[in-house]
Amino acid sequence: MSLTIPSFIQQIQTGISQQSFIKMVIGNKRNKADEVKNIAIKLIAFKEENKLSFVYRYPTNEITKNYPVAEGLQLMINLLEHDFFNADVFTTNADHYFSINEKGVIKMVTKPASLSSTATLQSHDKPKHRNILPCNNVYLHALGITTAAGDIKKDKQDKYRQINHYIEIIDGIIKDLSFDHAPTIVDMGSGKGYLTFALYDYLQNKLPAPAIVKGIELREGLVQQCNAIATEAGFKQLRFETGSIAHAVLGEIDMLIALHACDTATDDAIYKGIQANAKVIVCAPCCHKQIRRQMKPANALASITKHGILLERQAEIVTDSIRAMILEMHGYKTKVFEFISTEHTPKNVLIVGIKSETDNKKTDQLQENINELKAFFNIDEHYLEKLVTSLK
Repeated sequence: MSLTIPSFIQQIQTGISQQSFIKMVIGNKRNKADEVKNIAIKLIAFKEENKLSFVYRYPTNEITKNYPVAEGLQLMINLLEHDFFNADVFTTNADHYFSINEKGVIKMVTKPASLSSTATLQSHDKPKHRNILPCNNVYLHALGITTAAGDIKKDKQDKYRQINHYIEIIDGIIKDLSFDHAPTIVDMGSGKGYLTFALYDYLQNKLPAPAIVKGIELREGLVQQCNAIATEAGFKQLRFETGSIAHAVLGEIDMLIALHACDTATDDAIYKGIQANAKVIVCAPCCHKQIRRQMKPANALASITKHGILLERQAEIVTDSIRAMILEMHGYKTKVFEFISTEHTPKNVLIVGIKSETDNKKTDQLQENINELKAFFNIDEHYLEKLVTSLK
């Protein structure tokens, strides 16, 4: 029986069934003007179903498409009949080099296997470590992120990823810190509580002493809702209180968090953290109106800040730079890095301050740097700078 394209593909199907198929490369395009150079094909596990993954290789990029096995096998036939002349197939038993010329003459050369490792079904879904798991998670279900069966809702996938990314950041911040007591954490402007609940959940499993977490939120309805969910989840040391960031009375705390507090509310939060002698201060600023209104540089930057969007971005950099320096002046080692934006704001900068020793010489230099920066941009006053004068 002479070899045909369908019978050749049948051999590949057999190799898949016997778990000897490793990969296939289809190449030598019939129409030299076509952009696709070649196609690499492998078998993958995709959401508990085997599929054939086709990687279409272009001169400058690659595009991956996954097909059910039967559909993928039929696509191989179509590609060899209409688009390509060659197919190289690699199995654990042998290498097969298939070719067809313009007259339709088919040849196949078989050689000893060049890939000696046993073919292993590759998973398209790379296992991801998640600190916050959806199964049997009371608060994720109550907050509308999971179904009753514990599956992440399709429209909440981004929110779930944001929660876990946030916990990864918190883990990186506190991994080298030691708490010889049950730490107290305050989340300023906790909103619906997505991240506050996840933080409490994570800390109870991470720290030797159970954390005490308090969320402060201006909207009474959200406070009542979050307290009800905390009770339902059995989170005994998590509570939510109604109040503003500016008027919150904290006492001594170990960590202060304020995510996406608007404009000077971020300054209020940093001030409260410094005042409470917090070991860690974590802020994700949102809006920078207070500085943006003042910025009128009388130098070369005037040509940049005359454009609204560039003025806004420059105001963000200046505002957060001064915030970081003020934290350093009060004995905090400070980092500024990328966070994750939400559906409410595209801002994605995180300012983290970790308490250390105050260096008076460094403090004087930092104040001089702040004064120079303000003069450079014709800024009269940074709101946080005004707040911390009461701490001197």
